[in-house]
Amino acid sequence: MTTASPPADAARTSRSSGAIVAILALGGISVSLMQTLVIPIVGQLPALLHTSAANAAWAITATLLAAAVATPISGRLGDMIGKRPLLLVSLGMMVAGSVICAFSESLLPMVIGRILQGFSSGVIPLGISLMRDVLPLEKLGSATAVMSASLGVGGALGLPAAALIADHLDWHMLFWVAAALGAVVFVLVLTLIPSAGPGRGGRLDVTGAIGLSAALILLLLGISKGKDWGWGEPATLGCLIGGLALALVWGWYELRTEQPLVDLRTTARRQVLLTNLASVMFGFSMFAQSLVFPQLIQLPAETGYGLGRSMLTAGVAMIPGGVVMLLTAPISAMVSRRYGAKISLMIGAVGVAAGYALGLVMMDAVWQLSVVSGVIGAGVGFAYGSMPALIMGAVPISETAAANSFNTLVRSIGSSASSAVAGMVLASSAVIVGSVSIPAEGGFRVILALASGAALVALVVGVFLPGPARPGAVASGRHRAGRVGSGAR
Repeated sequence: MTTASPPADAARTSRSSGAIVAILALGGISVSLMQTLVIPIVGQLPALLHTSAANAAWAITATLLAAAVATPISGRLGDMIGKRPLLLVSLGMMVAGSVICAFSESLLPMVIGRILQGFSSGVIPLGISLMRDVLPLEKLGSATAVMSASLGVGGALGLPAAALIADHLDWHMLFWVAAALGAVVFVLVLTLIPSAGPGRGGRLDVTGAIGLSAALILLLLGISKGKDWGWGEPATLGCLIGGLALALVWGWYELRTEQPLVDLRTTARRQVLLTNLASVMFGFSMFAQSLVFPQLIQLPAETGYGLGRSMLTAGVAMIPGGVVMLLTAPISAMVSRRYGAKISLMIGAVGVAAGYALGLVMMDAVWQLSVVSGVIGAGVGFAYGSMPALIMGAVPISETAAANSFNTLVRSIGSSASSAVAGMVLASSAVIVGSVSIPAEGGFRVILALASGAALVALVVGVFLPGPARPGAVASGRHRAGRVGSGAR
């Protein structure tokens, strides 16, 4: 194992750290925009693509599945051949996928484009890992915190922008804007982001990649389509049971191969394992507000709890959450440096739990939901800002990208579970008004309570994380392969 390469050291004196952070964070935001890009036109997709509603849903599901497959593979390849080349490949896929979608008039090209967009999901973990290689030590904590938080920021800011475009322009412009943003980031990375040198080499665990991909596709397909297929139907149960079985076989294989796709022994370290468990809970909690608040804002006022406003208003109401998330991420890094990343994660868990609890009593006006979104965003900013420090402080530098990619993946699994659970709750609590089925107010309250409870579970998990190490442990771990930082001893 080696220390950071000379090219990276030279880059620290010749490049602007602020520009590097801004460019990589913009890349993370541009990729996370994909999660909300099609929300304003979901109801119109069947007509726009000349297909059924069930088939049109694949325009969303395809991105989810592609991201699950690409994230761990891109992380391992980043460690092997270099993070910057894989970052450029990922951004290139996002641009290509967006252009294909922009030209789409039918389902097949749209699904192909959305798959390519999903393949770009490795940008955030690759960016975090690249920061570890090229930034000065004193900048690393706040930079990785901002990059990690960009996963939520893009989603929060993307909804109002997408709604504005969908309301006033042809729907294809959604994808042209995404392509243009991705192209700008690609050029900035190519010209201004330094290389950390070649990766550590090795071979890709193709069998492990295929096995993990198959397991994730089955699991996420069961979760995302369970509502449509029926949770007790053979197709859903087959996907879920088959996915779990494949995951167990994959784990058995990974423990016995020389160069595994995911080093499960490293993943099983107390600090990494507990951080990933907490990440699942935060992924669940963070996504819940995106499922509840826009619906509450848009439901007719005649329901007694809907606010009868537009999709654009719903998107604008979510902006405070994204802005606060971005602002609190650097504060999270400061707290982590002084008290340990464990404390930042626990503060974040308390903030998210409190925000959703506040939402139970503040859901009668748009401004109230904006305030609640801001409180939740502050908690998410603290939590997401702490996760890279916890992960990188417990893994050798040669596994940074793979470990961060796996952490991003488990967050996404939490978000997928949140969507499935929310769908079940709202469907079971729906009431018939005239000939239309409308989610009941009680269903929304149950989701908010579950999200608050998930954050409290993350808090409990955080209690069992190793205690804070001395300041700088994460940074020093970057130069000493295999060192376990942040108190993981």
